[in-house]
Amino acid sequence: MPDHDDHGDTHGSPLFDEPAAAAPARPRSSGGRRRGRRRSGCLPILVVLTIVVVGGWFFVRSIDLSNPFADGPAEDFPGPGSGAVTFTVSAGDSISVQARNLADLGVVASSAAYVEAAEADAAASTIQEGVYQVREEMKAADVVDLLAGGTTRGASFTFTAGKTVDEIVGLLVQDTDVTRKQLNAALADPAAIGLPEAAEGSAEGYLSPGSYVFFPEDDAVTILSAMVARSVQTFDEVGLAAAAERLGYSEHDLVTIASLVQAEGSLLDEPGKAKIARVIYNRLEIPGNPSAGFLQLDATVNYVLGEKVAKLTFAQIDAVADSPYNTYKTKGLPPGPIATPSADALEAALNPAKGPWFYYVTVNLRTGETKFATTPEEFSVIEAEFDEYCATQSDRC
Repeated sequence: MPDHDDHGDTHGSPLFDEPAAAAPARPRSSGGRRRGRRRSGCLPILVVLTIVVVGGWFFVRSIDLSNPFADGPAEDFPGPGSGAVTFTVSAGDSISVQARNLADLGVVASSAAYVEAAEADAAASTIQEGVYQVREEMKAADVVDLLAGGTTRGASFTFTAGKTVDEIVGLLVQDTDVTRKQLNAALADPAAIGLPEAAEGSAEGYLSPGSYVFFPEDDAVTILSAMVARSVQTFDEVGLAAAAERLGYSEHDLVTIASLVQAEGSLLDEPGKAKIARVIYNRLEIPGNPSAGFLQLDATVNYVLGEKVAKLTFAQIDAVADSPYNTYKTKGLPPGPIATPSADALEAALNPAKGPWFYYVTVNLRTGETKFATTPEEFSVIEAEFDEYCATQSDRC
């Protein structure tokens, strides 16, 4: 708060008003009147100072229950509390900072109660940074015990867009206490994990990427439900249902297209992804186009193969010729998503760029530089550029 010290001009004030020149001698009583003027000037100042001090004392009492003038114990909940609240202790957080944050979350009734409980418990000094699961309306001393014990400290789990369900399961098995068997059992029960009806029973593409905090007591259903719930929230935010009606596709189709865009253009920004989405729509919608309705996407073949090959061979394509995910052999969209899409990929699928393109080639796998073409002749040129790149960067191709 800015410091507003008021150094007013005292010239002309009754307290300092002295004659400019020597005055004639006066009776002694006139000196008494000058002293009287000083007292009348000081009295209002003393009154104001008294009001400020007393008012400040009452103000402090009203906002800080832990001040020395407070009467009685600080406000506290009886406990044990209910619900679940995620609480983070960051590096360097003092007891007072923890107290304020806990009070803001409704975990403790007042910051003063937590400070008092922490000061009375030597174990409070052992509280470590991390993420904890607490409850609303807990007794302050119980919160100190819980945080100091560290028994409910959560673990952060993060994965990026473009992962398949199988890849996500593998990461969860590695970083949490759940087993693959438990996760697969939860995935087999779409209702238990909250999969929307549009998902048609498969979680592929419906486990939202990002960071999560999981606790030791969280089971497979709880973990997967959190990921599905975040996807549903993202779908609502981007307006998936309205876009499906506007574009003439099902919601599941649009999630599938977003997953294709993600897999094919993971290194591109949203405008670049929107151009890939346009190629997909053009191949699906424009009669007599050069691809004859075949998407011809390497990413869908890689999905079946369980690979991530930048340049497929004819033998690899033919090896999965019967799969509906082989978009070189089957027209139209594959049966469902092939990876979890990012928000950018979803936006691109819902709002494709305008353009006449039927082809694209990522000509630099390090930077993600992608070029677009309308005719087979133009496509041949950029494909040759990619071949040249692979000739010198074989480790990437």
